[in-house]
Amino acid sequence: MDLPINTILQGDCVEVLNQLPAQSVDLIFADPPYNLQLRNELHRPNLTKVDAVDDDWDQFDSFAAYDIFTRGWLTACKRVLKPTGTIWVIGSYHNIFRVGATMQDLGFWILNDVIWVKTNPMPNFRGVRFTNAHETLIWASTGEGASYTFNHQAMKGLNEEKQMRSDWWITPLATGAERLRDENGDKAHSTQKPEALLYRVILAASNPGNVVLDPFMGSGTTGLVAKRLHRKWIGIERDEKYIRLAQERIDEFEPEHYDEETFDVRSKRKAAPRVSFSSLLEAGYLQAGQTLYFQRDPERSSVVKPDARLRTWDGFEGSIHQVARHYTNGVPCNGWDIWYLEESGELISLDVLRERFRTDEIQE
Repeated sequence: MDLPINTILQGDCVEVLNQLPAQSVDLIFADPPYNLQLRNELHRPNLTKVDAVDDDWDQFDSFAAYDIFTRGWLTACKRVLKPTGTIWVIGSYHNIFRVGATMQDLGFWILNDVIWVKTNPMPNFRGVRFTNAHETLIWASTGEGASYTFNHQAMKGLNEEKQMRSDWWITPLATGAERLRDENGDKAHSTQKPEALLYRVILAASNPGNVVLDPFMGSGTTGLVAKRLHRKWIGIERDEKYIRLAQERIDEFEPEHYDEETFDVRSKRKAAPRVSFSSLLEAGYLQAGQTLYFQRDPERSSVVKPDARLRTWDGFEGSIHQVARHYTNGVPCNGWDIWYLEESGELISLDVLRERFRTDEIQE
């Protein structure tokens, strides 16, 4: 079947996923049943009943049954992910460890576990445990060494130009105008996630025009935020009521006009035309025999060879990256950032020279 863009598909997620084209999705956000294992009603100290998650879709007979369910939908998700795609799965202590183990068994490569810290969690009314004040997200690529999208600079922009950490203090829960309600004014979905959470996930791991899929669409937050950020989206949901409410919610929102330069948050450095070290040498921006300094250190220098390799004083030869690793005892590093050359009495990085080359090429 063709990819059903911007549509909520009704049915069992495994069956629907298996009908989609293989390797057709850029990003998956999954909010599966948590298997909360609630056996009794919860009450506050004033004896009022807690509106807890007691839906049929969160009921499983055993851990084994939940594991079979988890392996099934994760396997189906892996099939539709592009080799460069990633998946985010959210859960609680009830299920996330079992989900993570299954992901590793299936060959997913875990990139991060992210903690969503809640500033307004539900108290532990019986006082027999710590208040559970967070949920965990697992972010994974399709396999070890796979390429994937990570908009690092965009995350810094959301964090006052500091590198984004893996503890996300996102508040509030889906409350107020954001909370989806049914015709009776009650919560339409018991586990609706806040738009702020999905905003960060989608902005971090996808680009405009990418396809974002949610196999447990529920209240439609993933589709709504994908629309806000000008991504294509696909939702899968069994419950007809949820589909209707989510579709109405998404349809009511009109995003700002799309402008490519505005919505493109990719690192301009990564998006720039590729320049090889050999190009600088061949074009005369560097000379064979010229000395380069590792992190400006004259004691750790190398000489540029005519074949674009570097040679150290102890006879090691390799690319700018290989020789950099030689000086760091194997620690991976980017040679463009840490090799310097002398120019007019000052030391400048190879990256500055590379940008000059790019500028000259554009002007020509």
